[in-house]
Amino acid sequence: MSRKKTVELPEVNFSEDGDIRYLHLASPWIQGSMLIKKPYDIELEYVQRMMAWLLFMPMSEVAGAHAMQLGLGAGSITKFCYKKLKMTCTAIELNPGVLHACRGWFRLPPDDERLRVVIADAAQEIRSPEWAGVVDALQVDLYDHEAAAPVLDSEDFYRDCRALLSPQACMTVNLFGRSSSYEASLQKIAAAFGEDAVWAFKPTREGNTVVLAQRTPSRPKREQLLQAAEHIEAKWGLPATKWLRVFKPLVK
Repeated sequence: MSRKKTVELPEVNFSEDGDIRYLHLASPWIQGSMLIKKPYDIELEYVQRMMAWLLFMPMSEVAGAHAMQLGLGAGSITKFCYKKLKMTCTAIELNPGVLHACRGWFRLPPDDERLRVVIADAAQEIRSPEWAGVVDALQVDLYDHEAAAPVLDSEDFYRDCRALLSPQACMTVNLFGRSSSYEASLQKIAAAFGEDAVWAFKPTREGNTVVLAQRTPSRPKREQLLQAAEHIEAKWGLPATKWLRVFKPLVK
């Protein structure tokens, strides 16, 4: 996903391998996926980990809360939050071709009172006053067609992300790419949120590292996290108990 509107946006296409459909942006790099027979499940491991904010939100508060995605991809997170979690969802996507693909090939429902896709530059759109302090779960997955590094990865950007969040909300970010620096990105997030607000997963086999940052830092006991993970796994089918083996705060 390129931020430069003066540059032609990449062509959007898809491929299939067995029961999985993949989204591409004019390159072989996978920008998202869908289980064809279970279109509202989350197939990729790192995308499942982007839901780790559920560990910090009481289950009774999930339905009706506001989830925002920066970068639509194949719509996996938006669909899951909308269909499975019954949340209000806003996705911000620069490339209208991606939205067209999600609606045509990846079963993204049309906009309604709980679902809105905004075609805009995320860096600019999140500065709009209407979003300040109203997002309960923010998921950031912004890559161009080469998937070399996050498109938006500055301390100022992460400060803008923090300003979106309600007091107990979390942001999750996918850090991946041949040209990216995980440690540099992590330090920018820590500078924007505070070191005690940041948690991180170990990388997936594919090299995706998901980082979580809390608007208000907390340190739940492991027993609390395990109980939350068990409930998440039982209710929504996410492998949350496995997360705890590879997920820890940046500062103990």
